Amino acid sequence: MEQQQIKLRISGMTCASCATHVSNALQSVAGVKTVELPGWHAQFATVVADTSVTPTMLTEAVQDAGYKATFTEQIPVQVGVSEPSNGATHIDFDLLVIGGGSGGFAAAITAHELGKQVAIVNAGTIGGTCVNVGCVPSKTLIRAAEAWHKAGHHPFVGVRTTQQSLDWEVVRQEKNDLVSSLRQSKYVDVLAAYPEISLIEGRAIFQADGSVRAGEKTYCASRYIIATGAQPRMHPFPGVEEAAPLNSTTLMDSEQLPKSLIILGGRAIALELGQTMARLGVEVLILQRSVRLVPEHEPEIGHAIQEYLEQEGIGVFTGVTVDRLTREGDTRIVHARMMGQPREFRADQILMALGRQPNTTGMGLEQVGVQLDVNGAITVNEYQQTTNPNIYAAGDVSTNPEYVYVAAAAGATAARNAFSVDLKPLDLSALPGIIFTDPQIATVGLTEDAARRAGYEVESHTISLDYVPRALAARDTRGLIKLVADRPTGRILGVHLVAAEAGEVIQTATLAVKFGLTVADLTGTLFPYLTQVEGLKLAALSFTKDVAKLSCCAV
Repeated sequence: MEQQQIKLRISGMTCASCATHVSNALQSVAGVKTVELPGWHAQFATVVADTSVTPTMLTEAVQDAGYKATFTEQIPVQVGVSEPSNGATHIDFDLLVIGGGSGGFAAAITAHELGKQVAIVNAGTIGGTCVNVGCVPSKTLIRAAEAWHKAGHHPFVGVRTTQQSLDWEVVRQEKNDLVSSLRQSKYVDVLAAYPEISLIEGRAIFQADGSVRAGEKTYCASRYIIATGAQPRMHPFPGVEEAAPLNSTTLMDSEQLPKSLIILGGRAIALELGQTMARLGVEVLILQRSVRLVPEHEPEIGHAIQEYLEQEGIGVFTGVTVDRLTREGDTRIVHARMMGQPREFRADQILMALGRQPNTTGMGLEQVGVQLDVNGAITVNEYQQTTNPNIYAAGDVSTNPEYVYVAAAAGATAARNAFSVDLKPLDLSALPGIIFTDPQIATVGLTEDAARRAGYEVESHTISLDYVPRALAARDTRGLIKLVADRPTGRILGVHLVAAEAGEVIQTATLAVKFGLTVADLTGTLFPYLTQVEGLKLAALSFTKDVAKLSCCAV
């Protein structure tokens, strides 16, 4: 016998009696068999009814009871038959989320809000990359190093400093304390606020029947979302085992800082940690294979940030091909080639900052038809669906850009799409990115080259921060602002900055790119004086005026 399951979002309930009233109202509709309403906090209801019952009949019944219901999902149910979507013999959960970081939490909470029965399978420390070994610890150390560099003292209470050194152990402990605090408040406590979401400890491995084994038990769900993140990629150079290089995680947790450090790589992690270590007293040398730093960014940005790093005493070599690593006692050696000529670089330690490796190994993904790209990342479409229609992926484990806010957005998108016929894509058309060097690098939209390759007739203008009053007042004119626009329409296609606190400016630029604003829209908008964001208006004015001839307030 065929029946149907209808999901409703309920609003207006404020107490247990409200939930009873709503449940009774739904039960009163002819043809309704069961009503599941977990409680007024849940704000949802699941109704099993004959196929003659329509969502409108249910929403009107709730409305007549004094509340509001919104239809969210309608699926057929074959009474007396259990048909797990992946070939297993039973269903334990509507959704099984694999991974306990930002992407996994966003997915689990979103599915719970849709009225689904959800579990998270997590191996290791909860919280994922960002809070444990990524954004939080690195930005904390960056801020500490910046304060030490600029003011000669450290902001953390209890740090003992001299003109030559600072107490690294105290800095490291303060960093660890902050990580622990945020892990507790943003993950452990958040999970406790959703007691309906189950937490399963263990490493998830897909089985041939589509189920997942974690620990000693096997679980089956209607849908799965993989959000296992990534880890530092350790390139297998000859001699890597002998040299035992550090990665970003082990460097930030080192008990003692090296006196000298060679960094392999020239992108975000390499530049952020390179400058941080240099400001903490480490002699730093950066070796980059590409002909410039941050090669995906505008050439002006790579050249500018290299100049600023070199001004702080950091050695930067580009166009370097690493052949092998060796070790002589406590000294590590990088054997490389530059312009075809052999070179040797020596230091106490080597940091490998060559990207991240998705955590997909040993998960049994080949057994369930989940395809990986050449780097081991899970291939997803715009709906976050993998090549298995019942399995989705979010975060650094997927082919999406590696940002924590993308992971969270992708997790929520995946959860909604997993239980909907009206699929919504993850919109990455206006994606801001920040590298937390000093000055910071911030970008959104297309580079000039990418815009041309996309077929636009490009016009771009770049201004120095020498023309931005805020930078002049702060006595820090390091940097530039570049706007890329479509010449016929004036539409802003991309914005690229190097500036102090560029990350605080880029969101305004992101809105301009997202909503198709033009150069004229920026020039015709009031910007507050003596702010860094005023530089966006000045850069827009440079399309039609000589900014050197403007008075204050960009007039």
